[in-house]
Amino acid sequence: MKETMDFLREAGTFYLATVDGDQPRVRPFGAVSEYEGKLYILTSNEKDVYRQIQKNSKVEISGMNQSGKWIRLMAELVVDDRYDAKKAMLDQNPSLRSMYSEDDAKAEVLYFKNATATICSFTEAPVIYRF
Repeated sequence: MKETMDFLREAGTFYLATVDGDQPRVRPFGAVSEYEGKLYILTSNEKDVYRQIQKNSKVEISGMNQSGKWIRLMAELVVDDRYDAKKAMLDQNPSLRSMYSEDDAKAEVLYFKNATATICSFTEAPVIYRF
């Protein structure tokens, strides 16, 4: 899990794909955190992405780092409504505090479950992590 989080942080921007009916939807994300050995992201429960995850928790992420390696992460997202999980996310990503707080009703933190992350390059064999 640590290797995946480090890669996503290095990439800066990564793209989360969800399903909306029979249509894929992709949008940029840029913040991850680790809490109690799990990888987390944050979004607003007022956004379409959150509603799509509620209907189908299976998601994929793709991103590329500066050295030209890329990641594909397949997982299910699970909502964690605990105050401490939200606080950990915001503490590790202070730029999100301009939009969210631990006490607001719209911020949702979600962790990756049954995850498979594959880091690829054009010159090396893929490296696979499961968590």
